[in-house]
Amino acid sequence: MRILVLGAGGIGGYYGARMHAAGGDVTFLVRLARAKQLREGGLNVFSSFGDLPITPKLVTKDELSEQFDVIVLSCKAYDLESAMESIAPAVGKQSVILPLLNGISHIEKLQARFGSEQVLGGVAIISVVLTPDGEIRHLNKLHRLIAGSLTPSPSQWLEPLAQLLSLSNLEFVFSANVEQNLWDKIVFLSTLAGSTCAMRASLGIIMETVAGEAFITGLLAECARIAEASGHAVSEAQLAAYRTQLTERGSALMASMLRDVERSGPTEADHILGDMVGRAQAKGIDAPLLRITYSHLQAYALRRMAEN
Repeated sequence: MRILVLGAGGIGGYYGARMHAAGGDVTFLVRLARAKQLREGGLNVFSSFGDLPITPKLVTKDELSEQFDVIVLSCKAYDLESAMESIAPAVGKQSVILPLLNGISHIEKLQARFGSEQVLGGVAIISVVLTPDGEIRHLNKLHRLIAGSLTPSPSQWLEPLAQLLSLSNLEFVFSANVEQNLWDKIVFLSTLAGSTCAMRASLGIIMETVAGEAFITGLLAECARIAEASGHAVSEAQLAAYRTQLTERGSALMASMLRDVERSGPTEADHILGDMVGRAQAKGIDAPLLRITYSHLQAYALRRMAEN
C-alpha cells in the first residue's frame, strides 16, 4: 500500500510521520520551499508520545506522475480546490482519499470531483503547530484519528490502512458511522472557534467574563440544533462532555483559527462557521450567536483584504 500525504505541516506531518514510523510506505507531496527545508533538515516531530526525526520521501507537484493507493489530504479548507488539482495525477481508479480537513462541505466537493466510492471520512482530533523553522510541535495529549467508509462498499484499502494506523502509536478509531463523527466535531469546533475568535481569548479567560459561560453554552446549543435538524444529532453524553470541556475554568484551549487571526492570516471561517450558518438558514433555525461570531470573522476577512 503506497500512501501519499498532501502537505507536511502540522496535521499531515504528524500523522504521516507516525505512519512512516510504523512501517508505512509514505511519500509527502509538498511545495518547493518545504521540500528544500525537509531535504536539508528532515521531518522532525516533537511529542510527549515520542519524538520522531525521519528522513521523508518527497515529491513536488511538478514531479508527481504516478498513482498512489491512499491519498491523505491535510490542507486547510480554503486550499481545497488547489489541493484537488495537485493530487489529481495520483488518483487512480482504485485509489482512495482520506481527507483530514475541518468541517463537512469538503466531502461533497471531493465526491463530486473523484467519485463517492473513492472518498473516506476522516476526523483528526489533535493540537499541533508548525514552527517557523519547520518543526512540528504536538501541544497536548490528544492525537486521535477517526476513519471510516462513507459508502456501503468500503474501499479495498480501508482495512490495510486501518491496520497501519492501529500500529502508528496514536489513538485510532475505525468508525462504522464516520459521518456522525464529522458532525460531532463540527459542532464542537464551531463553538470553540466561534467563541475564542469572537472574544480573542482562551476559554479560561472567556469564562472569567460576565457573560462568557452563557455565550459558550448558547453557541454550543445552536450548533447542536443544526446538527439535529440535519439528521445527525449529537448524543447527550457527547454534548455533556463538550460542555464540560468548553467551560473549564482556567483552560488555555483556543481554536487554531484564533492563531490564524493573530498572525493576520486567512481562516477557515467560511468553511466552518459560514457553512453552519447556511445550514441553519436552510433548516429555518434561528442561530443569532453563530451569526454574530461568523460576522465577526467576516469583518476580519474584509479588513484584511482591504489592507492587503
